[in-house]
Amino acid sequence: MSVPSRNSQCAEINSGRRTFFVTASSYGKKPLFLKESAAKLFVRTMFEYRNAKHYLLHEFVLMPDHFHVLLTVGADISIEKVVQLIKGGFSFRAARMDVLRGEVWQRGFSEVRVVEEDQYAAFSQYIHENPVRRRLAPSGNEYLFCSAYPGYRLDPKPQGLKPRRERAVSGTTKVVP
Repeated sequence: MSVPSRNSQCAEINSGRRTFFVTASSYGKKPLFLKESAAKLFVRTMFEYRNAKHYLLHEFVLMPDHFHVLLTVGADISIEKVVQLIKGGFSFRAARMDVLRGEVWQRGFSEVRVVEEDQYAAFSQYIHENPVRRRLAPSGNEYLFCSAYPGYRLDPKPQGLKPRRERAVSGTTKVVP
């Protein structure tokens, strides 16, 4: 099984607050999270670590065979440690509670460092539309395992993202989508 590519630069991994779009898949892309008890436990685990102040949680979606999160980590913790907490914490709880048996996660994860407002907006939209594209719900706010679903208490958009990029086009300034 291949290990997902990593996109962050080494110098950026432990430097102040950083926001990431993270993706990780279940072992063999098996639809483990169609089992509602497993999906609820995953979301609960993710919020427990957020509530323990390991990271800020901005957006998420748990699909049957993978998850996406948009989160911010502090200078005192690496993105690798945060993903280890989420994946390992869930696996430990799932085994202890007899929710899932066997391998849960594909090795590794992928991440993209989010530094601009337009990147953040695009990833947020992608997360909300993911269950719709996979026909799991008519909209993200109708899919229980998506941050668009009403009732989740999320952290606000991170401060310090760069504004949308602009470029000059024949004497005028245009915002680059």
